[in-house]
Amino acid sequence: MTGSVRLTGAQEGTADSVTGVTRQGNALQWQIPSPSGVPMMMLPGMANYQPGITPFLPGRDLDPDTLTAARPRDIVPLAEGDTLDLEAMFVRRIIGGRTFVMYGFNGQYPGPLIRVRAQTTVVIRFINHIDLPATVHWHGVRLDNRFDGVPGVTQEPVQPGETFLYRVHFPDAGIYWYHPHHREDVQQELGLYGNMLVDSPDSAFYNPVNREETLMLDDLLLRNDGIAPFGKEAANHALMGRFGNVFLVNGETDYRLQVQRGEVVRFYVTNVSNTRIYNLVFDGAPIKVVGGDIGKFEHERWVPGVVIAPAERYVVEVRFDRSGTFALTNRVQTIDHFRGEFRAMIDTLGQVIANDEPATPDYSPAFEELRTNAEVVADIEHYRDQFTRPPDHELLLTIRVSDLPSGMIQFMSIDTAYYPPVEWTDVMPMMNWVSNATNTHWLLRDVATGAENMDIDWRIPQGDVFKLRLRNDANAFHPMSHPIHLHGQRFLVLERDGVPNDNFVWKETVLIPVGTTVDLLVDASNPGAWMLHCHIAEHLEAGMGMVFRVGQD
Repeated sequence: MTGSVRLTGAQEGTADSVTGVTRQGNALQWQIPSPSGVPMMMLPGMANYQPGITPFLPGRDLDPDTLTAARPRDIVPLAEGDTLDLEAMFVRRIIGGRTFVMYGFNGQYPGPLIRVRAQTTVVIRFINHIDLPATVHWHGVRLDNRFDGVPGVTQEPVQPGETFLYRVHFPDAGIYWYHPHHREDVQQELGLYGNMLVDSPDSAFYNPVNREETLMLDDLLLRNDGIAPFGKEAANHALMGRFGNVFLVNGETDYRLQVQRGEVVRFYVTNVSNTRIYNLVFDGAPIKVVGGDIGKFEHERWVPGVVIAPAERYVVEVRFDRSGTFALTNRVQTIDHFRGEFRAMIDTLGQVIANDEPATPDYSPAFEELRTNAEVVADIEHYRDQFTRPPDHELLLTIRVSDLPSGMIQFMSIDTAYYPPVEWTDVMPMMNWVSNATNTHWLLRDVATGAENMDIDWRIPQGDVFKLRLRNDANAFHPMSHPIHLHGQRFLVLERDGVPNDNFVWKETVLIPVGTTVDLLVDASNPGAWMLHCHIAEHLEAGMGMVFRVGQD
């Protein structure tokens, strides 16, 4: 299904098809949306439960005809010392033939694609013209700490109508992205995100290809009357995160790419969803993974699909070796907890259409070769003597709940037969919807001290290399996979459950499945106060974050 919408729940009040709200008089009302392909069943005793916080929807009182009509993103090349004005603003979006009031950077979806060369420094003048305080975080970039964009840690939030000047230095070639770091669950969901493509000065850094494409994968949660509201006082959908029911690629429900037969395309893929993990497949076309969050893999590999968690990036090359249509799909398997059934789910995100004309030049010989990147191997070789050392720090990823409905607690206490290592969709939408950041508290717990979240105090000497163990608690109230992101540094994924990794790439976001233990080796070379947090937006809002300090007493 392309841009599929699955909606359940009774209508309440009067629907406003433009602003996407349900009104009871002039009040915005809650109703249960269903983001999964599993039929939703109402548990006894839970029919009258609601999130317990105030629903709100930014821009619901704005006339969309007075707003800028959003348009596809521009590619903005920047050279050393250049300045870009980046404005967060209300826009008018049309998705699936329906009109919505949303956010956009510079009136675009996604925001402008910033393209620079490695070792370039640029100035970004951020102007906040939305109704919430905001910042911009330059995800994955090892930049000066004061420009990291974290409210309360590196700067104060930029209030509506105010401006903040960021100086962003790009030390590493690769694909990165920018997004807010205040109420991400709202601002990111409504369209505030964009890519940064950092080119290497080495013309042979990647393989030769016929073209490059950047893909931002997203999902949007709609009801039958518009965008599902958010929690005003705290994030809702705090248990499993806000899964959407409409898929977007570069902000569109019907992504299309026209290529020539035999064309080799390099795709830079970023997952900007609040919580959804994808298994991205180009049906019928071979996929070669060549890069990750920060640069290239040691060894290029053939893969059947690309499993990509929120905030992760992968660089893949795909050859379309026949004429015809290749579906871009998300192929996953989910579980119906109510019926105890596994279900295959295939969602079509877009299409690549190859015509009969052969591609010129023909890059198939280079595509068939699996390169070993000697410079990456040599770089990582400097760290191999640290791989087998004991962990310096260990975090337990777990949860604490309070004041949840008794019926929900009872059901969760007996529903322990099977928890999937990765949640591909929301199979408990009713219970997820009731949870919010006041009754659901996601935790990072320091195993050595017992300190949790922002009470954890790690001081790391600048230039140190430390080993970090992340253990995802399988016995938690509701265990869930977590994409863990470290700001300002880079790391290597050493092993999972004792099985050593055999192909390294520098990363700063890693997916920790339920019950899994993952060891990281962190290169703490960048001084400052940096966040470590879960990149499920609602989990971060529910507390799952800490600050570690590098080179600070």
